[in-house]
Amino acid sequence: MRTLIVDDDFISRKVLTGLLSPVADCDVAIDGKEAVLAFRLALEENRTYDLLCMDVMMPRLDGVGALKNIRAIEAEHGVVGAAEVKALMVTALGDPKTVFDAYYLGGATSYLVKPVRREKLFDELREFGLIK
Repeated sequence: MRTLIVDDDFISRKVLTGLLSPVADCDVAIDGKEAVLAFRLALEENRTYDLLCMDVMMPRLDGVGALKNIRAIEAEHGVVGAAEVKALMVTALGDPKTVFDAYYLGGATSYLVKPVRREKLFDELREFGLIK
């Protein structure tokens, strides 16, 4: 499973990489702009990501905006529906507006509130069909 972890916080990136590395090949990006670039390059090189773990609050381009851009890139390349990357928003914000924005404005597949627990993360991966 190819995974792109996007978070401006070093510790958060390190934690997610540590949790996912036994089951995934992990790349990291430090903000939304870098994530969009990494995603586009991977798609153009036919090395698409299966999972995107993205923070909501980041400098330059927030997670919801980055995910909107990523969904637009997928649409440009004919990637729709079940073929889209599974986008897991990971953030300290659990308020209804942020959750709504992530799902309906960004196109998130799911949402986890930090601190991320291994059990909950792996439950989500199973739900996505990425692991057994």
